[in-house]
Amino acid sequence: MTVVLTILGILFVVVGVGVSIALHEIGHLVPAKLFGVKAPQYMIGFGPTLWSRRFGETEYGLKAIPLGGYVRMIGMFPPKGKGEDEHHLRPSSTGRWAAMVDDARTQSMEEVRPGDEDRVFYKLKSWQKVIVMLGGPVMNLVIATVLIGGVLMGHGVFVERGAKVASVVECVRPAGADATRPCTEQDRPTPAAQAGLLPGDRIVSIGGIAVDGTAAVGRVVRPSAGKALPVVVEREGRQQTLTITPITNALPRLDRHGAPVTGSDGTPQTVQTGYIGMQSAPVGQVERQPIAAVPGAVGNAVAQTAGVIFEIPEKMVGITKAAFGSGERDPNGPISVVGVGRIGGEIASGQVQGLEGTTSRLITEIMLIASLNVALFVFNLIPLLPLDGGHVVGAVWEAMRRGFARITRRPDPGYVDVAKGLPVAYAMSIVLIVMGGLLIYADIVRPVKLG
Repeated sequence: MTVVLTILGILFVVVGVGVSIALHEIGHLVPAKLFGVKAPQYMIGFGPTLWSRRFGETEYGLKAIPLGGYVRMIGMFPPKGKGEDEHHLRPSSTGRWAAMVDDARTQSMEEVRPGDEDRVFYKLKSWQKVIVMLGGPVMNLVIATVLIGGVLMGHGVFVERGAKVASVVECVRPAGADATRPCTEQDRPTPAAQAGLLPGDRIVSIGGIAVDGTAAVGRVVRPSAGKALPVVVEREGRQQTLTITPITNALPRLDRHGAPVTGSDGTPQTVQTGYIGMQSAPVGQVERQPIAAVPGAVGNAVAQTAGVIFEIPEKMVGITKAAFGSGERDPNGPISVVGVGRIGGEIASGQVQGLEGTTSRLITEIMLIASLNVALFVFNLIPLLPLDGGHVVGAVWEAMRRGFARITRRPDPGYVDVAKGLPVAYAMSIVLIVMGGLLIYADIVRPVKLG
């Protein structure tokens, strides 16, 4: 049964990724057709064509490698500008790049037939180009918003209303010591054990501060080493007050959100701070959220994803060490489609701790697809070719040049030659291929573990 559930979880992710890619490309195709651009091909995947069918002037199909998709529009790049002599002698290296750029121009124009001269992409108005190229990423954002909104409003999210004692560490051990070793008489009891805290105690307040969640426990305990703290707990329906004096110990460093901070190699960073020897768990319930909560949730997801993308160079160092050494994978780092599929299988088969029941697993699978769409939205906005953001930058620069020319009453400077950025696109493509291959390898030999 576990194997069947794992396969179903992987298939759920595969279908979710496929639909997300298909709708991303629809986001490009629909506005392009509305603005009159001829689009000969709409393809999901790369490599050999597995299936295709022509409807009107566009061929729709599936290709063998399902790692993306594309809409081919005629005339993506403008022809050479006046004064650009292709026979002019240039250094060999420059000449090779120029030849590649010229080939790209030729390919973008080779399907232009008589009567199609005004249906080329490069002749669109600048704002139309921006809409066409933003259509794909925006479609991913819409998918993510619908999925996140559906979960928040239809099912709800767990809302913390307090904290309880999940477990109590009986004795103090140095950082890195074997936590499974039984305590002896020579070991010093932890402040929590000494004070008499018991698993299941609901923590009402610490040091006179009301506890509204697990993060509140750390906020009070960590800076209070050596200071006696009154702790009010609720046990079997009655409140009682205990006194706990935190000691100084090496604990994981936390960021402002309460998440552990890791180094570039994924190793958790530690700090000397207050410690009582207790693990807390949240107390609360699943509550449906109003529609007003959806934009904030989507915005937080976008901000967190953007933060990860900005840290990709540093994260890739840790991934390399984990893939070819003994380092651990950072659970907050990037993963490949293979990794996403593997996580989907583990969620469906119940291998992730804390996910009990079919409903919670399905909700987690849905949020996994939503997170993937957020990542596609943010990643495609990077202002470099061949990503959508690179074409958007070209269109915006074109609008700025033409606007400045109108204000200063100068001649129209013409279309921005995005083709000149193709050397950057080729270099970026190589980087993406190498990164993708490394991530896939790491997700196979040293996968990210949830729960």
